[in-house]
Amino acid sequence: MPKPLFIGGTASHVGKSWFTTAFCRLLQRRGVRVAPFKGQNMSNNSHPTIEGGEIGRAQAVQAEACRLPAMADMNPVLLKPNSNTGSQVVVNGKVWRTIPAREYYQHSGYLFEQVLESYARLAAQFDQVVCEGAGSIAEVNLQARDITNMRLAEAIGANVLLVADIERGGVFASVLGTIELLPPHQRKLIKAFAINQFRGDLQLFNEGRSFLEQRLGIPCLGVFPKDPAIRIPEEDSLGIPISVDSAIAVIRLPRISNFTDFQNLGPIEWLEAPKAKQFRIVFLPGTKNTVEDLLWLRSQGLDQWLLKQHEQGALIVGICGGYQMLGRSIADPEGLESPHGEVPGLNLLPVDTTLKSPKLVRSINLPPHWGRSPSAYEIHMGTTTSFEEGVVPFIHLADGQPDGCCKGRVFGTYLHGILEEASPASDLLGLQIQPNDRHFMYDRLADWLIEHSSQQVLEEFLR
Repeated sequence: MPKPLFIGGTASHVGKSWFTTAFCRLLQRRGVRVAPFKGQNMSNNSHPTIEGGEIGRAQAVQAEACRLPAMADMNPVLLKPNSNTGSQVVVNGKVWRTIPAREYYQHSGYLFEQVLESYARLAAQFDQVVCEGAGSIAEVNLQARDITNMRLAEAIGANVLLVADIERGGVFASVLGTIELLPPHQRKLIKAFAINQFRGDLQLFNEGRSFLEQRLGIPCLGVFPKDPAIRIPEEDSLGIPISVDSAIAVIRLPRISNFTDFQNLGPIEWLEAPKAKQFRIVFLPGTKNTVEDLLWLRSQGLDQWLLKQHEQGALIVGICGGYQMLGRSIADPEGLESPHGEVPGLNLLPVDTTLKSPKLVRSINLPPHWGRSPSAYEIHMGTTTSFEEGVVPFIHLADGQPDGCCKGRVFGTYLHGILEEASPASDLLGLQIQPNDRHFMYDRLADWLIEHSSQQVLEEFLR
């Protein structure tokens, strides 16, 4: 049986998720029963699982590349930051507790057990598992409490690929320094390295490639070009594209979640402060902390700016936490998000929200007239109710239940994913959705991996 594969990085956002997805698709196309795995993820971009839990969006994407449903074992520990110093911790798909970072590391023994148990269940079901690391594999201050990087790779006997991003600069120091900081028993697990995000003529790095191979005694899998034509959902807010001039604006909340709702809308302006411009549509996205982000919105003057945008004819659209903000009030009697108790909303929709546990996580069936329905889902705490009769819902679900609220040119919904493909929702808002066949993109990604790899190094790594 082939060894598990482990994709580690010299830093965050160097391309680990891309390479993991590419290997998943490549192996799936070869007829291998393959599954993705990430022991611990930190992201507010999550997705429902078949068990009714949630995992990081990147692992759900990788599962799709394997032509599998998202499963809780694919990401047993998910950290969802809801403040500068603490996170909600999801274990095996369900909320475990909300704790500060310092306390989190006191539970590393228990959490590592959960990671190993989830991996063992996957390994028993599939021929091969492709694992993704988190951040840098050489965080020396965390090595003793590591539950997702080289300690895991060593425990499962994985072949490790080290990915570095040349676009960041300092690629020689990052590759050499990362490997140098590992203890010898972990260093020997690295079977190859990859240089990612190269721009221009790939041959220009031949000398650098030879230098690294000779210095490290490890082969280079390949030098991989930046290819903006390949589009797959990003894992975290570092993947939010650069803001461009557009008639569509999205408020970039400090604790934004599931920003992939907007990935196919074309050019977007991401705003963190008021702008002297009239927009056609302004979106309030999801957030991991509705109350604190609403208070931030007010501190920036964006509340009055939104009201002015609305008065001058803009469509105002709230999704999930953004929908909650548009209502009359948000109450948090359990102190789930903040100590403020109850705060006034923007009062653009006739609804009130009460935050309460447990968290609702579910995939949604949409009506037949939606045609090729997008992958709609809900992930939120609390309930939102109307205090006016005759309120118009945003849509009715397949079971006839209403979702969301509409009033004039203000719309609110709890549904994520409904704008990732053309649908009645995009028609209602007058949006042109950019087509994105994800399976076509997964195949392009696998082809990109094959084209730029040394075939000998690739096949040795896969064994």
